[in-house]
Amino acid sequence: MLGREFKKGEELSIGQWQKLALARAFYEEAPLLILDEPTSAIDAEAEYGIFNNLQKTYKERTLILVSHRFSTVRNANKIFVIENGEITERGTHRRLLSLDGKYAKMFRLQAKGYQ
Repeated sequence: MLGREFKKGEELSIGQWQKLALARAFYEEAPLLILDEPTSAIDAEAEYGIFNNLQKTYKERTLILVSHRFSTVRNANKIFVIENGEITERGTHRRLLSLDGKYAKMFRLQAKGYQ
């Protein structure tokens, strides 16, 4: 039994709950999957494996991924930048960098943290 709601239930870490939710999503094999920050509490090694699996599993399906991490979205077919509830930029990672707009600025800021 998982969760404090159950007598003698085991509580999981946030990352473990995320892994469990993703495993359920893979198991269902839904034609459309929407994930909001799916790896925010998961270590880099596990995140790498998860995104490799997502890329393989959803190659012929639709995956909508909400994320603030550019390492997460840079391989997407389409990226949408949303500000104040409106789409302000759209395209591939390469195209958005060439536009030198908000996406490019935020990408450079995040990349500085890895230098």
